[in-house]
Amino acid sequence: MRTGKLPENVWKRSVQKQMKTKRKEIFTGAGIGEDCAVLSFGDDSQTVIGVHTGHWPGKDMAKLTVHRSVNALAAAGAHPAAMEVSVLFPVGTEEGDVKSMAAQIEGEGAFLGIQTAGCGIEISGAVNCPVITVTGIGNRARGCMASVKNVKPGMDVVASKWIGLEGTVFLVENQEKELLARYPARFLGEAQRLERFLSVIPEAAVAGKSGVCAMHSVGEGGIFGALWELAEGAGVGLDIDLKKIPVKQETIEICEFFGLNPYELASGGCLLMVSGNGHDLVREMEKQQIQAAVIGKITDSNDRVVINGEERRFLENPKADEIYKVL
Repeated sequence: MRTGKLPENVWKRSVQKQMKTKRKEIFTGAGIGEDCAVLSFGDDSQTVIGVHTGHWPGKDMAKLTVHRSVNALAAAGAHPAAMEVSVLFPVGTEEGDVKSMAAQIEGEGAFLGIQTAGCGIEISGAVNCPVITVTGIGNRARGCMASVKNVKPGMDVVASKWIGLEGTVFLVENQEKELLARYPARFLGEAQRLERFLSVIPEAAVAGKSGVCAMHSVGEGGIFGALWELAEGAGVGLDIDLKKIPVKQETIEICEFFGLNPYELASGGCLLMVSGNGHDLVREMEKQQIQAAVIGKITDSNDRVVINGEERRFLENPKADEIYKVL
């Protein structure tokens, strides 16, 4: 099978169909378009759990994995509180590498205001680069109903900030020598500073207060993959205007350098939201100095269409992230 996320049809056939045990405490199980499990133990709040694994060989993968897990919690309407971390290091790892990663995990946790409740680390000959699994834990009010199940035709699709942020930051940090052959250090510095936008907690908070129907954190596979997952989870169609999808010039140029499609590049830091009035939501975001844009509509067909002027193309099942072409 390909590198990256398990193909959707394989996941449905070989994973989802095997998971048959049900318990009343499981309010929502993680699945396509739903990145977190939601547990309810009878009180006024629900426990939300999101698990993400990072395995790209390179610097700062731990930081990105922490953000992926916490962003998933925020998209589920939860307040992140803690994380459990598990790391497999390859044979030959030095203690300094372990200490550096632990400091990176703690640094991002402190920045996001969450505690590392536990951290298990092993050395294994089964891996050739660190494999980091972050289990984010948060809580939300029982009445929170942000879910793809609430998505209906006619609603607006809104995207926060810009696509490709996660992939752009990772490429700049790990392919700097190659990029310096074309771009000045000042340009790459600006691209690297995009990491300050990797958290979607601020916009998720605004969206929750504005009554959004659903949120989905854009991650590996890029905006095209996230749009497909959102529509597949909700059982709806899409009309998306390609020109309205926000993207930074730094991302465009770095993608051109490596021959990558920015719309299929890891996009942690971008949050998809579905709202009955997307333009009102955008205005609420702007009041908090958060950029957002209405990029399309939910439709009642099975077609997931991206419109670029006169051209119409159909979204396909999520592909392997473009970053693997470089790794």
